Amino acid sequence: MTGTAPTAPKANPVRRNEPKPVNTAKGQALYNKARRLIPGGTQLLSKRPEMFLPGGWPNYAARAKGAEVSDLDGNTFIDMSICGIGATVLGYADPDVDGAVKAVIDAGSMTTLNAPEEVELAELLVELHPWARMARFSRAGGEAMAIAVRIARAATGKQMIAFCGYHGWHDWYLSANLADDSALDGHLLSGLAPKGVPRGLKGLMHPFHYNDLAALKAIAQTHQDNLAAIVMEPVRNMPAPGFLEGVRQVANETGAVLLFDEVTAGFRINTGGIHLTLGVEPDLAVFAKAMGNGYPISAVIGREKIMSAAQDTFISSTAWTERIGSTAAVATIKKFRDNNVAKHLVRMGERVMAGWKAAAEAAKLPVAVDGIAPLAHLSFKIPNPKPAMTLFTQLMLDRGYLARDGFYAMYAHTDAHVDGFIAACEDCFGIIAGAVKAGRVEQELRGPVAHAGFQRLT
Repeated sequence: MTGTAPTAPKANPVRRNEPKPVNTAKGQALYNKARRLIPGGTQLLSKRPEMFLPGGWPNYAARAKGAEVSDLDGNTFIDMSICGIGATVLGYADPDVDGAVKAVIDAGSMTTLNAPEEVELAELLVELHPWARMARFSRAGGEAMAIAVRIARAATGKQMIAFCGYHGWHDWYLSANLADDSALDGHLLSGLAPKGVPRGLKGLMHPFHYNDLAALKAIAQTHQDNLAAIVMEPVRNMPAPGFLEGVRQVANETGAVLLFDEVTAGFRINTGGIHLTLGVEPDLAVFAKAMGNGYPISAVIGREKIMSAAQDTFISSTAWTERIGSTAAVATIKKFRDNNVAKHLVRMGERVMAGWKAAAEAAKLPVAVDGIAPLAHLSFKIPNPKPAMTLFTQLMLDRGYLARDGFYAMYAHTDAHVDGFIAACEDCFGIIAGAVKAGRVEQELRGPVAHAGFQRLT
């Protein structure tokens, strides 16, 4: 690994004191075509322009490097938003990861034989997580969660799942809304309809909220004879004292598999799963996103007795055997570990969180700042806050930043990026505070208010 350090940012494409509306006409035209050809317009809900700035978001990337993204209209922005939906933890087009990938492309990424890198990746993940002994790989977080739930059910011979949080689009998860169409509300995304999910799955999913141990215990008491797994993210905000330990105890008492979804939190606070820092071991854990720095790769790791159940059911796919994903993951993890990337991510996130708070206080704009440092979240504590967040995105775009209600830190982010970002936030928070006071937030928008949660596009 070369240990390439983050580079300093280029000049902000829009001077802070002279913001101009950004022209995104080519991106808008292509998205209008996409909506006629692709149901929903995009492949990922979180990348829908309607979730950011309807009618004004750049929509498509022409190229990206480090922390900068250029769109189809020739604009270049510093990405201080969700940064590849949290996948590009090192930064866009990282030279070490891309170099490793290019080498295996030249050597042949798909053959009749297996990729040796998948064995290296399995060994590396087991080394990082001593409680685990085996690993299986796929290419996306949602499908890895489906694999893990299948393995848990196969290992226990049981069907019921207790869960909290968001875990993807597959039938096992969306079936929660067959019993109650609001069951998944409060678990990150609301409005997720279970149309197309077999009604025979009704009653198998039982939600509880994070830090509500009593709710989990009630589910366990009712369904302990048929509880296959407890599925949850180990953290979004920090756990209450004793909460994770209590979850572990419930799993032990019922014989349920404790499954940690580390798709979002993994490889942020440390090299591996955040549960290593929290001190509670699961039976299975799932990784994706940051593990491959944007290249498709996901993993299910776990205890040997449970993972071995994968041989008693059918879990198999041609695409899981290509060489690029495992190569990217090995290169990403080694660079992450060798350069103590987690320390940098935490520091960048802490600076942004502190900057948001200070800028809001100066503008007398009520906000809440939460999340873990590398996955920081911002919300406006005002009546009807969504128009204000849409205005924030619009104003920041004019100043050369991709920004919304979250900041996902990358190794490519520098102190200079954060300094410029916070200065722009100070400007924008002042404008928003004035618009709120005057009751003119929506009038300041050049388009509709951004969507919140899932909404069908008509």
